[in-house]
Amino acid sequence: MDLAIIDQTQAGISRYHHDLVTSVIDFAGQALALPDDTEMSITFVNNDDIQRYNREYRGVDKPTDVISFAIEEGDDVFEQIAAVDDIAKNIGDIIVSVDVIATQAEYLGHSYERELGFLVVHGFLHLNGYDHMLGDAEEKEMFDLQRKILDDYGLKR
Repeated sequence: MDLAIIDQTQAGISRYHHDLVTSVIDFAGQALALPDDTEMSITFVNNDDIQRYNREYRGVDKPTDVISFAIEEGDDVFEQIAAVDDIAKNIGDIIVSVDVIATQAEYLGHSYERELGFLVVHGFLHLNGYDHMLGDAEEKEMFDLQRKILDDYGLKR
């Protein structure tokens, strides 16, 4: 996995959390059998920035935990170009609020690392076409896969 991690937080993310995210996303990519050269980015922000993205792109004027921007949603044109030109597949971008990670981890009674892993895997699955908002069957499929990836990686609740 070719992962770009962008830190736009006020305090900065730790090297440990940077490495954890890289490792979890690599593990998730292997679980989905994605090519090694698959590209994506994760940007870490504070609540004010994610609220701005949430307002601009989703019409909701409040902070959220994670927002995913899939590049290829339903469009196979890029895949056809990639097959011809041997271009790496870029699946999109995820934006995560470090403030919400801390709040939700405390509220849910698990570690910051578990919540961090949960949110990046959740966003990652959205980039790969999974959507829990389409119905009960899709929600179960996505959440079961998300739980399996996190449990197999070692980030259990």
